[in-house]
Amino acid sequence: MNRASFKIAQGSENQAAFSKVTTFPHRYGQNPFIKRFLIPVVLDSVIKPIQPAIQIIESAIVTTLSQRKPRRFPFVSRQAASRQGTVLAALDLGTTSCRLLVARPEGTSFRVIDSFSRVVRLGEGIQTNNRLQPGAITRTLEALKICRDKISRNNVTKIRAVTTEACRRAENSAELLDRARTDLHIDIEVITPLEEARLALAGCAAILDPGIPYAVAFDIGGGSTEIIWLKLMPSPQGRRSRIPVVEVIDCASLPFGVVTLSEIYGTRFTDFGIYQDLRKKVAEEVHRFTNKNNIQTHIQNGQVQMAGTSGTVTTIGAVHLNLPKYDRRLIDGLFLQLQDIHHVSKQLLAMTQLERAQSSCIGPGRADLVLMGTAILEGICDVWTLPRLRVADRGVREGILMDLLEEV
Repeated sequence: MNRASFKIAQGSENQAAFSKVTTFPHRYGQNPFIKRFLIPVVLDSVIKPIQPAIQIIESAIVTTLSQRKPRRFPFVSRQAASRQGTVLAALDLGTTSCRLLVARPEGTSFRVIDSFSRVVRLGEGIQTNNRLQPGAITRTLEALKICRDKISRNNVTKIRAVTTEACRRAENSAELLDRARTDLHIDIEVITPLEEARLALAGCAAILDPGIPYAVAFDIGGGSTEIIWLKLMPSPQGRRSRIPVVEVIDCASLPFGVVTLSEIYGTRFTDFGIYQDLRKKVAEEVHRFTNKNNIQTHIQNGQVQMAGTSGTVTTIGAVHLNLPKYDRRLIDGLFLQLQDIHHVSKQLLAMTQLERAQSSCIGPGRADLVLMGTAILEGICDVWTLPRLRVADRGVREGILMDLLEEV
């Protein structure tokens, strides 16, 4: 064996390390003494005695590497693969506002990538003759045009657009819907009160406490108020979700909406007597619904929670926190104590129209509507005397997105 050519098994990891022992800088490698005497001595006295151990180590390394499983790349399910490039949109055209959410699927939920909301007062004047007014139609189409642009810019692949009480009630709603379909390519569906309640509930389900078996929920709208009595069900075996399964036991659509009431009462609504009269009327309707479903018994047994979604409850939450400007992150899921609701309602009633308009949490678009909402809310709380209310800054749009997720 030529000592100068001694090496570890070809290609092994040890080859590079041990090559340092047998490789010398050029000026030393040319020295005859080093080449003839020093290198052989080093190889004989240092390398050769440990060669069997080196071979054993090499063998173990090779065996270990050969037994390693092939590297697995991140698993992508067929469902996830099919969702790639999917963009969802939910449009809710209410009696008061036009609102849009654009989102991408993320697991069992979604991530909002764009949104839009504008007060259009679609139901303005409908109380008088059951017709949508030209000005309201124009404002709504302008808002829908912005929605159309956002839908196009975000390359939306699946959309559902719905409208509620104003178009359910108006004799000429087809005029608006036809123009939206023809001019803007948005097909808007008029949904029933039951479907509206279902969607609002689907959007709010995530804030309900699965440890409490029953819930009362409400949505104060521009043309009506939806109230819902529901039961929280155990999750199906194998289902892993933080969102409880809910069953709607009963629901009702009350003829009280902030826009329609604003037209009936106008500026007279700041009169305490009129305010209290409406509050009493709402309470009577809620009381009738409560008796029908024996809700009070469950409330007394501590088995009921309460959740509310609407501009009214989110506004009261923001005013209660004295926010310099509205922040959804601080409002969605907020608990409001019953006494705080009554205190803020009283505070808003004592303010002038200008003071409410200048409030960063109310604004001119809702300055007159918020009092109608607080009267409805206090009427509800007069019957459902639960210690606190869970505020939901979510509703129909989120419910639509949850439905669309199931379809993709």
